[in-house]
Amino acid sequence: MDFLGKALLDHWQGRPAPDLRIHTSLGSVETLSPAYFFRPFEQMPGLEQMALGLAVGPVLDIGCGAGSHSLILQERGLTCTGLDSSPGAIRVASERGLQNTFCKNIWDFKSGKYATLLLLMNGAGLAGSLSQLAGFLEHLASLLAPGGQILLDSSDLIYLYEEDDDGGVWVPADQGYYGEMRYRWEYKGKKGKTFPWLFVDYPTLAASAAQAGLVAEQVAKGPHYDYLARLVRPAYQNPAKNV
Repeated sequence: MDFLGKALLDHWQGRPAPDLRIHTSLGSVETLSPAYFFRPFEQMPGLEQMALGLAVGPVLDIGCGAGSHSLILQERGLTCTGLDSSPGAIRVASERGLQNTFCKNIWDFKSGKYATLLLLMNGAGLAGSLSQLAGFLEHLASLLAPGGQILLDSSDLIYLYEEDDDGGVWVPADQGYYGEMRYRWEYKGKKGKTFPWLFVDYPTLAASAAQAGLVAEQVAKGPHYDYLARLVRPAYQNPAKNV
């Protein structure tokens, strides 16, 4: 079931839309109001506002949800395309006025050359796992025009673990990379399938970006271990690198 899409449609069409519940692999349950996906620019976090200010068109908004980011850029005169695997989300984004949309998983999307790829609201999570991150970024790079950029945000979850007296952090050895999470949507008492989500610290992101032929820059840090990164595909790459 398209839990996110159902919640967005309920809110958009004026039906009762209770909070989405998100079950995490840490054993906690987080809540998220569908209204959050409809917030105007002035209610967006600073990192999201900054990313929108850096965007140039044409833009591919990956995981566009209700289309709020793309609609702002569209109003500013940029050509924007919203991409989401949720049919309900794409319907809402289209009905709100987003002119170009695709309902497809980003891994299956292979058309177009964009100046900006936008992945906000912890968009790096779409990679799923650390082992897939470099390949994910390579796929994104294939959608960029020469000199194009990827704007994405993520968080370093190291704060979830205790720090010892020497400043080190203990992470269970059997856990793998500490930023790999698993989530499960719940809406109106019904639960969906578990899916992976990746939170990646900036140095690890930068290393994976280099493997994908991208140059990384940490644009800004947020208030709680979050950050905005810009990954650029160089306009010219020395063929000798591949010899």
